[in-house]
Amino acid sequence: MRWGVVTPISLLPFLAVLVLLAGCGPSVNHYLLIEQSLFAGDPQRAAAIVAQTEKEYGTKARLLYAMDRGMVLQLAGDYQQSSAALERAEEEVERLYTRTIRSETAAFLTNDNALPYEGDAYEHVMINVIKAINYAVQGQLQGALVEARRIDHRLNVLSDRVKDATKYRNDGFARYVCGILYEAVGDLNNAFIAYRNAYEAYGATSGWMKMSAPPSLHADLLRTAAALDLATEFAEYRQAFPNVVWQPLSSQERLAQVVMISYNGRAPRKEDLFLDLPISLDAAQLVLLNRGGFRSPYQRDRVADSVLYGLNGRVVRVALPRLVQQKTQVTSESMTLTDSIGQSVIVRSERAHNVTALAEKSLSERLPSITVKALARAATKYAAAEGAMIGAQHAAGKDAAPWVGLLVGLLAHGMAVASEEADKRSWQTLPDEIHVARAWVPPGQYHLSIRPSGQGATTAKDGQTIVLAEGQTMFIVQRVMQ
Repeated sequence: MRWGVVTPISLLPFLAVLVLLAGCGPSVNHYLLIEQSLFAGDPQRAAAIVAQTEKEYGTKARLLYAMDRGMVLQLAGDYQQSSAALERAEEEVERLYTRTIRSETAAFLTNDNALPYEGDAYEHVMINVIKAINYAVQGQLQGALVEARRIDHRLNVLSDRVKDATKYRNDGFARYVCGILYEAVGDLNNAFIAYRNAYEAYGATSGWMKMSAPPSLHADLLRTAAALDLATEFAEYRQAFPNVVWQPLSSQERLAQVVMISYNGRAPRKEDLFLDLPISLDAAQLVLLNRGGFRSPYQRDRVADSVLYGLNGRVVRVALPRLVQQKTQVTSESMTLTDSIGQSVIVRSERAHNVTALAEKSLSERLPSITVKALARAATKYAAAEGAMIGAQHAAGKDAAPWVGLLVGLLAHGMAVASEEADKRSWQTLPDEIHVARAWVPPGQYHLSIRPSGQGATTAKDGQTIVLAEGQTMFIVQRVMQ
């Protein structure tokens, strides 16, 4: 055996161990730390954790970092910094429309985590929705309207690009928020248009969104249609919503409005679904003995699998993402406004957004292309491993070929298995659902109490005092982790 070949080959087992340990070593899940902080009612700590783990996100997830940072900063009450982070996220979305060939090649030889995270279409819309809420909470309604126009533009572009009506191409909640904002500044014409678009969007997506339009949206349509003297539209909606109780705009002009937006539960997370494909009979027996073809192994299993399948050399691994729901236990919230003489107005929130359903829809639409790409990637890595093994055997000579083939096969096929991983990135700091409650009350000072209802629900806000002026619309945001 020639020394020029022996020296690097003798290092292969050590390189394999180092690479496997580097790829499969233990790490702290920063999302778990963020959730623990939010459960403890400490969003400032959650924001600090996101900032401290910026390097953990890496250069390929700058968009995800900006979105997570913007979300937790809003919960921490730092609305200006939240909007600044989300502005960077929006800029990153625009930048990522172009992608380098080098990134595509790296991803094809390893996994999609080598690509920049581009986000889903609904996440792009949520960037502007959260920015709009930031401005609204601060009472900066003109700034919120800028985001409303951006939402409208983004959804119009999406609708033009996605022709299939069964796919995500419109957003009822985003349109609903826009309607509330337009009405808050007295722009009834745009408010009515936004409410109508919201109603149509909720109707078009009700099947896979697993929800219909909030009942309050029906009242909004009747109120604004009547105020604009849209007799035909009013008659149409009056017939569609015969049991809806609504008040004319004239009866609310001297009142103040409180809009409560509640983020409930946790967005779904993604995990690996590994499909181990044997290409020989003995490999099939090995896969079956190794607990079947479909599974989601622990990190320690992945190291063992890489060695085991690397030695066999006839198992191809494909990794696909699957969603794990983290549904909220809160069915609604009761918002109570009590004035200085003890009189109370109580309203119950309504579900206005189902983020989990959006994540499921987005993944289901992309899964066929993800699967095709993963299969092609696995075949390419297998062919490359076989080529490396055969080439090393020829270079080593007749006597050393069996041992060299074994070592190179272990490394090459083991690396092909070890490097296979689904892209599990998503905007996990979003909630599972978003609820909205709206109350019109006379101007004055009020004691605000918000109590979530449902299994395991606890008091979210109690004891806050607010002062409302005539014609004012006050926005309040809360986070409920249950």
